[in-house]
Amino acid sequence: MPDFVSSGSTSGEELPLNHNAGTPKPKRWGLVVTGVVGGTILALYAVATPFVAPALRKICLPYVPASEIQVENVMKMLQCRRGTVVDIGSGDGRIVIAAAKKGFQAVGYELNPWLVLYSRYRAWREDVHQSARFHISDLWKVSFSQYTNIVIFGVPQMMPQLEKKLLKELPLTARVIACRFPFPHWIPDRISGQGIDTVWVYDIKTLKLNETSITGMAGELKTVEERDS
Repeated sequence: MPDFVSSGSTSGEELPLNHNAGTPKPKRWGLVVTGVVGGTILALYAVATPFVAPALRKICLPYVPASEIQVENVMKMLQCRRGTVVDIGSGDGRIVIAAAKKGFQAVGYELNPWLVLYSRYRAWREDVHQSARFHISDLWKVSFSQYTNIVIFGVPQMMPQLEKKLLKELPLTARVIACRFPFPHWIPDRISGQGIDTVWVYDIKTLKLNETSITGMAGELKTVEERDS
């Protein structure tokens, strides 16, 4: 039964006692804080995922910007060259943009979409967007057969597999420029720079001639061994 209290009037009228009187209303700021925290976490997840996802791959290209000296060394190795320049793992686009400024048609392949968007913005800002293009793509799913100048900032774990891919796909006129880490089995035609700014230059024609010579020598040795046995 509800409790009653006298209204204090002479009529003796009684009013019900309100048990909710004095109970604080739920504060809305708690809901606001929860919404802000949730939105922040979601935003961080959306921004971080493209950077973290490549690191979860078996072999990935970490984003380490090229130094000015590295860019200069690469451009030196492209002097008197023709054809399109492709940068494998183009990062923030500085190699592609530098090549475009030298008059090349240049293309960058990068797995991180945020870096690709930033590279496109830089190319537009520096007015080379007509000759500098960037694609979001996995290098292992791209054929490089149409390119004659290939720049790669690789890691040691990927270089043996990349050797086979490039040797199979590239034309005889192609030149490969490796930065920071050389290819493990190829003999470079030229080396420029020192320390982390070193670049190694490989001409595919020379590599394939060497491969043919080695194969021929191996065949001759096998013939001699079979004849003497």
